Amino acid sequence: MGNFFKTGDVTIQWFGHASFKIKTSDIVMYIDPYAGTIGNYSEKADLVLVSHEHYDHCDDTKINAAKKEDTKIIASKNAAIKLANFDFNIKTMLPGESATVKGIEISTIPAYNISKNFHPKNACGVGFIFTVSGVKIYFAGDTDLTPEMKNLATQNIDIALLPIGGTYTMDGNEAGEAANAIKAKIVIPMHYGSLPGLEMNAEKFMERTGDSVKVIILKLE
Repeated sequence: MGNFFKTGDVTIQWFGHASFKIKTSDIVMYIDPYAGTIGNYSEKADLVLVSHEHYDHCDDTKINAAKKEDTKIIASKNAAIKLANFDFNIKTMLPGESATVKGIEISTIPAYNISKNFHPKNACGVGFIFTVSGVKIYFAGDTDLTPEMKNLATQNIDIALLPIGGTYTMDGNEAGEAANAIKAKIVIPMHYGSLPGLEMNAEKFMERTGDSVKVIILKLE
């Protein structure tokens, strides 16, 4: 399968870590651009989503490479502050907000740690939920399994992009529980194997999900 998954008109390409390119016949999106990934950001973006301000999710050089005159950056509060000095068209979204941008309905839920201090809830990090070409996608951001995430079972998520690396986010056990709770049709693991402390094996994560969860493991090329 390589580093991309295609369903209908939607192609999801993994650049490593938590960075993705999502493309349809109508729109090009990037999520959490990061200089440490292998992806090519040269195709100009309509939308760039930034879940929080940490360097491995919010890289101005990659955003600049992807942006065109009318590119819209959707950013968490602290990410927007970090990017404020650059020539970016930024819309700040707080947890629990919704907006329609470039014709795409986007909502956010909190993304935070419960038993660690890397991503406190008051830092206003977010996960994104959006629909493109009829496919509803949830990008979790850097998070543990939260009560807000468990409530997504009623949202009819088609594809969930979940961190599994542990240390800074959910580990494989917790992410497996999250996958079962969200009830997404497809889960794609992310945020592992790229930095020290993120050695979780994606195949082992699959063992922790129920039979009703289809796991797609994208491989970097």
